[in-house]
Amino acid sequence: MTKQQTKTAYLQWAKAVFETEEAAVREVCASLDENFAHAVDTILACHGRVVVTGMGKSGHIARKIAASLASTGTPAFFIHPAEAGHGDLGMIVDGDVMLAISNSGENDEIITMISAIKRKNVDLICITGKPQSRMAQYADVHLLAAVSQEACPFGLAPTSSTTAVLVLGDALTVALLRARHFTSDDFALSHPAGSLGKRLLTTVSDIMHGGDRLPLVSEDTPLKQAIVTMSEKGLGMLVITNPDGKLSGVFTDGDLRRLFQREDHLIGMNMANIMGGNPITVTTNQLAVEALKTMQNNKVNGLVVVDSSNRPVGALNMQDLLQARIA
Repeated sequence: MTKQQTKTAYLQWAKAVFETEEAAVREVCASLDENFAHAVDTILACHGRVVVTGMGKSGHIARKIAASLASTGTPAFFIHPAEAGHGDLGMIVDGDVMLAISNSGENDEIITMISAIKRKNVDLICITGKPQSRMAQYADVHLLAAVSQEACPFGLAPTSSTTAVLVLGDALTVALLRARHFTSDDFALSHPAGSLGKRLLTTVSDIMHGGDRLPLVSEDTPLKQAIVTMSEKGLGMLVITNPDGKLSGVFTDGDLRRLFQREDHLIGMNMANIMGGNPITVTTNQLAVEALKTMQNNKVNGLVVVDSSNRPVGALNMQDLLQARIA
């Protein structure tokens, strides 16, 4: 084949995988029945943890499902079937639920685990591709994840089958979090680190410019003095207050440029003559990501932070959100 023909073949192979795996997911979706609801109810009633297990490629999928459950309000962990028979079964206690995954439903290590946990008060949910398998027969709840074709051209490497089980695990996870009324605040508690944690936990008060850093002037401040203040604070905006100390308006570097274009004589002007009214505001306890949304919806680059009496306590701009890795 020519180089171009080879590239074309690669793309065709890739698209064939997408099409085959999409069809597999749809197959499993079509096979969902009341057993899925039974599985959700079983886990909701669990007073312990969900113990997820699987061997080989199914084990990798099981690890991901366990992690997804644990991060969305369902205590869960992964146990390796081969290690379970050498002491790790002690991690499973009465009141737990086991979620066991095997395409064939005949994995010897998992069958051995099941024989042991049947002596305990542990509900068993099995996901297999074979409804007549031993695991399916032993299960208190069986979820069928049968696919007619693997994406592997030899039908050997777990591809479509593992993708379908992964989606089924996601379906369980989402159904459970919705049933628990799990919120973004709950999610933040288990994701305090990294960029996700910052987006979920950072509030306006964490990043705003307050105190001496607030670019604050009064309505009667002369334009020349106001420009100096704007330059010193470096936010590209001014927050203007009335004689009562409440927010009256804002003035941005964009307003300044437009003023220079419009007016030939600037002497004698003060902020009351040129400020913009009805400024967009946020409060200190709002999430920074909400401030970002407010900026985007109103097409502004800066916001004034006010207290309950509409007195300015801070200001922030898009650069602050970028530096905090919110935007």
